[in-house]
Amino acid sequence: MTIPTSTYRIQFRNGMTFDKAVELVPYLRDLGISHLYASPVFTAAKGSTHGYDVADCNEIEPEIGGREGFDRLSAALKEAGLGLIIDIVPNHMASALENPWWRSIVEWGKDSRYSHFFDVNWMRRLTLPFLGDDFQQVLDAGDFTLLYDAEQGCLALGYFESHYPIAPATYALALGSIDHPQADALIALARDAKPEEEDAFHQSVRSLLSAEQAERLNASLAQLASDKTFLASLHEAQPYRLMSWRDAPRDLSYRRFFEITGLAGLRVEDEEVFLESHRLTLELVKNGQVDGLRIDHVDGLADPGRYLARLRDEVGPKCTLLVEKILAHGESLPAKWPISGTTGYEFISSVSDVLIEPSGLETMRRSYAELAGQPIDVEQEIRKAKGLMADVNFEGEFRTLVTTGLEIAQTHQGQGSAALDDAAFSHALRELLIAFPIYRTYGHAIGLEPADRQRLSEVLTKVRDGKEPPDAEALSMIARILIGDVDQTSEARAAVFRTRFQQLTGPLMAKSIEDTLFFRLNPVLALNEVGAEPLPRSFSLQNFHADMKLRQAQQPEGLSASTTHDTKRGEDARARLYALTEQPDSFAAAISDWREKNAVGLVQLNDGAAPEPEVEWLLLQALVGVWPHDLDPGHAEGLRALEERFLPYVEKSLREAKLKTSWNNQNAGYEKAVLAYASRLLAPETLAFREDFLNRMRPVMLAGAVNSVTQTLIKLTAPGVPDIYQGSETMDLSLVDPDNRRMPDYDRLQDMLDHTPDAADTETWLTGHLKQHLIATLLKLRQQNPDLFWHGDYTPLTIAGEKRDHAVAFARKLGKQTLLVIAPRFVLAGIQGMNALPSAEFWYGTGVSLRDLRFDGGLEDVFSGRGFEPGERLMLDDVFSERPYAVLLGKA
Repeated sequence: MTIPTSTYRIQFRNGMTFDKAVELVPYLRDLGISHLYASPVFTAAKGSTHGYDVADCNEIEPEIGGREGFDRLSAALKEAGLGLIIDIVPNHMASALENPWWRSIVEWGKDSRYSHFFDVNWMRRLTLPFLGDDFQQVLDAGDFTLLYDAEQGCLALGYFESHYPIAPATYALALGSIDHPQADALIALARDAKPEEEDAFHQSVRSLLSAEQAERLNASLAQLASDKTFLASLHEAQPYRLMSWRDAPRDLSYRRFFEITGLAGLRVEDEEVFLESHRLTLELVKNGQVDGLRIDHVDGLADPGRYLARLRDEVGPKCTLLVEKILAHGESLPAKWPISGTTGYEFISSVSDVLIEPSGLETMRRSYAELAGQPIDVEQEIRKAKGLMADVNFEGEFRTLVTTGLEIAQTHQGQGSAALDDAAFSHALRELLIAFPIYRTYGHAIGLEPADRQRLSEVLTKVRDGKEPPDAEALSMIARILIGDVDQTSEARAAVFRTRFQQLTGPLMAKSIEDTLFFRLNPVLALNEVGAEPLPRSFSLQNFHADMKLRQAQQPEGLSASTTHDTKRGEDARARLYALTEQPDSFAAAISDWREKNAVGLVQLNDGAAPEPEVEWLLLQALVGVWPHDLDPGHAEGLRALEERFLPYVEKSLREAKLKTSWNNQNAGYEKAVLAYASRLLAPETLAFREDFLNRMRPVMLAGAVNSVTQTLIKLTAPGVPDIYQGSETMDLSLVDPDNRRMPDYDRLQDMLDHTPDAADTETWLTGHLKQHLIATLLKLRQQNPDLFWHGDYTPLTIAGEKRDHAVAFARKLGKQTLLVIAPRFVLAGIQGMNALPSAEFWYGTGVSLRDLRFDGGLEDVFSGRGFEPGERLMLDDVFSERPYAVLLGKA
C-alpha cells in the first residue's frame, strides 16, 4: 500500500481549478507534503460549491478544468514526486435533471434502465419535492407551463427554469388535441420509444422538428397549458409527482442524504451500479493517476463492509483507502474493513484532552448555566434534539420503518407474539433511536455481528430503564428484527428494516448533535465540534495518551485532522477558545461587562429580549475565536471584512439551533434583531467595547497561538498521518462553512514559507508563520523517517515539578530511533498582562523523566540543531530556554 506521510486537502471550485493547483505543486513539495488530497472532482450539479452533489460519476468537472486539466495536475504531481488522493461519493448523487441517470428515471419511471440505480420505492410515483408550494397552489398561480425542450429533445412540464420531461407514453395525451404538422409523428415516435434507447429517441425528436416547427409547437403547447385541469391530468399521468419542498421530510419516495432532498441515495450494493458509478474512479486508480481514495459518508451505505471489500478487490492492495466515519469515544473501526483508517475527526477530540483545563471547563459550564437562569441537563437536551429529528426532519424515514416493522410483526402474531399497534411500535422505535449512542451498527442480510448484538443489548437495557420506557413487546419485536430472529417469510423484510434503521441512526445522530445541539448549548464553543462527545466527560492527559496508544494499535495510517471542510471552526480558533478554560472567571466577568456595554443593542420582542443571554454568550465567544490578532478596534475596512464573515455565521447558528428560527421556518423578526446586535458589535458606536474586548483578550490570543503550536506538534508526531487543510498551515481562524471553504492567499503562504521565522518574536506565533515553519520542518523529517512515524511505539512521558501540568511529553520509538516531543499547555497565567511568552524561569524545577529511555548518541533538537546529553531527566527551563517547545531526535 502507498501510505502517505502527510496529506494536503484542497477544495476545488470557488476559484480553485486544476491549473491553479498545478501552480501550487512546488509550494506543496517545499512544505513537505507527500499527497495532495482533493475534494470531489467529478461533474456536479450546476452551481455546486463543494462537488458532493455529483451529477456524472464518469466525467471530470469541466468548470475546474475537465479531464485535460486533471491530467495536467496528475502529471505535475508525478513530476514533483507527490501522490494524489481523491474524494469519492458512493452514497448519493444529485437528484437534478442534469444528472442523466436521474433524468432518465424522471422521464421513464421504473421502466428506466437506471431505475435500480437509486433507492426509490417504485410502489409509488417518484416524488420530486422541488416546488415552492403545494402542486395545486403552484398550478393555480399559473407557474406551470407545457413546452418542447429543444436542447433535450422532449416535451416537458416547465416550472421556472426547470423542465421536467414528460413520459413518452403520455405524448398522445399532450399532443392529441393540437393542430401541428408533426404532432402525429411525435406521438408515433413516443409510442415506439424504448427506455434503453432513450438517447436515440431524443435525437429523433430533435431531428423531426425544424426551428420554425419547434416555435409553432411551443405556441400550441402554451395554449394547452392555460387549461389547468388539463395540466393537472397530464401531471397525474407522469411516473413522478411534483410536490412542495416542505413536504419532503414526511413524504418522499427515495432515500436521501441526511435532510437534503437534492441528493438521492445510490444503490452501490448492486454490482451493476457499483461498476458503472466507479468506472472513471477505477480507471484513474488503475492507470496510476490516483494513489488513494477518501470515501465520503461510508455509514450511509447499505453494507459498508461489503462495499469496502468490493472496492479493495478492484483497486488492489497499493491504493490507500480512507473513510469519512465518526467514531464515538471508545468505538473502534470494524477490524475487517480493508482500509488505512478514518479521515480523523476523532483525533480532534483527543487533542482537546491536552488543551482543555478541566476545572476551568466546569467553571465555564456553571457560568453559562447561571447566565441561562437554569441548570443545563445535557442528556435531556439530547433527547429533545433527537426527538425533533425523529418527529419532524426524518419523519418520512421514521414512518417507513414503522410500517415495515408492523408488517413483520403481523406475521408473528399467530406465533405467540402479541398484536402491536402503531403507537406502541412508534414509541419503542423512537426511544431506541434517541438512545442509540453511535452512528450505526453494521448488520447484514441475516442479522448482526456479535459485537453489534452486544451493543444493541446495552442500548435496549438503557431504553427499558429510561424515563419513558416503551411497550416491552414492541421493543422486543424491534430487537428480534434487528438481530434476525424472525421467521423465514419475514427475513427479506427484516433485512430491509435493518438496513434502513442503520442508514437512519447516522443522519439522526449527526443532525441532532452536530447540527442542532452544538448550536444550542455553547458554554465552550471549542468543544462543539464534529466527532466530539455531547455528554460532559472528563479531560486529562491520561485520556490523550490512552487514545494515542490505541490509535497506534488500530489505525496508524489513518488521517489525523485538525481542520476539515466540515469542522465548525478553524483549528486555531478552536485552540484559542480552549485557552478560555484556563481563566474562566475572568471570561465570565468580561462577558458580564460586555453585555452591559451592549445592552442598548437588545430588542424587545413578544417573547423576550433578542438576543437571549445564552446567544450573547455565543456571539461574544465566537468573536474571541474569529478576531484577527492584528485588527485594530477602529479599523473600518477590517471591521467590514470581519462582519461579512461573522453575520452569516450568526444566521446559520440561529437556524441550526432550531429554537426560535430554523431553515424551514424562519422567524424574520428574531433573526433581524440578533443580526443587528451582532452587527452593532462591529459598528463605530461600540468602539469602547472593542477596545476593552481587545485589552482583555490579547493574552488569550497569544495563549491560543501557543495552543496552536502544541496542537500542530502533536498532529505531526503522534500516531496517524497528518492532514493539512488548505490554508491551515498558518493561522486559521475560520468559522463554519462557507467561511472555512474560502480559497487561501497562496502568494502570501509562499512568501511566508520562503522566510524563516524567529520563534522569539510573538508575532510569528500569532500570524501562524512559526506554525508553518514547524510543519515544513517536521513533514520533511517524516519523509526521511517514515517507519518511525508509521510503526514507532507511542510512549507517554512523565513530567515532574511545579509546572508538571503545563506541558505534555511523549516519545516515538522504533529500533534505535527515538523521537521526543515536549510541548507547552496552560500558559495563559504566564503571559497575563503582557504580550510575551513565558520565560525560561516559568519552567524552573520541572523536568521530563527519561528513566526508561536510552540515548547513547545523545539528543539533537530538530529545529535548532542544539545537542543535549540527557540523564534521567530533561529540565524544561533548559530545553525551553530558546523557545517553549522541543522535538528531539536521538539514537539509543
